[in-house]
Amino acid sequence: SKPSLLEVAVICGSGLGLLADRAANKQTFRYQDIPNFPVSTVAGHEGCLVFGTIEDTSCVFMQGHFHLYEGYSLCQVTLPVRIFKLMGVESVLVTNASGGICPDFKVGDIMVIKDHINLPGFAGQHPLCGPNDERFGIRFPCMSDAYSKDLRRLALDVGSELGCSDFIREGVYCMVSGPNFETIAEARMLLILGCDSVGMSTVPEVTVAKHCGLRVLGLSLITNKVSLDYSREEKVNHEEVLQISKMRAEVLQKLVTKLISRCQQQSINTH
Repeated sequence: SKPSLLEVAVICGSGLGLLADRAANKQTFRYQDIPNFPVSTVAGHEGCLVFGTIEDTSCVFMQGHFHLYEGYSLCQVTLPVRIFKLMGVESVLVTNASGGICPDFKVGDIMVIKDHINLPGFAGQHPLCGPNDERFGIRFPCMSDAYSKDLRRLALDVGSELGCSDFIREGVYCMVSGPNFETIAEARMLLILGCDSVGMSTVPEVTVAKHCGLRVLGLSLITNKVSLDYSREEKVNHEEVLQISKMRAEVLQKLVTKLISRCQQQSINTH
């Protein structure tokens, strides 16, 4: 089979656009210069597509993803994933900043996503609503294994090799639409439902990637502790989220770089 144009797509969450810095042979395109492409409107999302290579693996980095709360439809939010599929991408690595719900999680932890809860999907806001495009996948895709078990294991192994075992976790990510942060009652409900972290992105892209037959890995940086207690005074804000993203940027860069080269080796070995 002919070599694909691209192999890995990395979708960078809030403040995590620096993940593209380690790529070689970079070419950068601003979202606003790409016809019909959505544009990031949130601080910490640069709004660029960066093409490059990491150790011989051809990659594309999305510096900033799109959110329901920006007024985009889920078709627009997930458009890049379908474009990546058509360009030959086989694996998608999604990163985000999220709030920690699990009491054991600390700010700065990196959570490997093992499963998700799609709250907007429960309410009919789902990226696969409407006519199914058979070019990409079947009408009723299974989501019980949306996050590749092999890639999750690889992420934990690579994290351990880099000496990050103390702050790498595994857990369930819950998507809410935002833009407000959760109320205490909502946070308590999410804890009861079995959520370990909560954020406003990622799930639509993962759902469409899985529908397209792509391998998916999700990494969630815990940038704040979600308040479960009415007596707590401190309140979460977006600046704090970006600050923690900056603090962990280097570790995440190393983790993602190593993951990409190893993920391609694994892909070659399993083909």
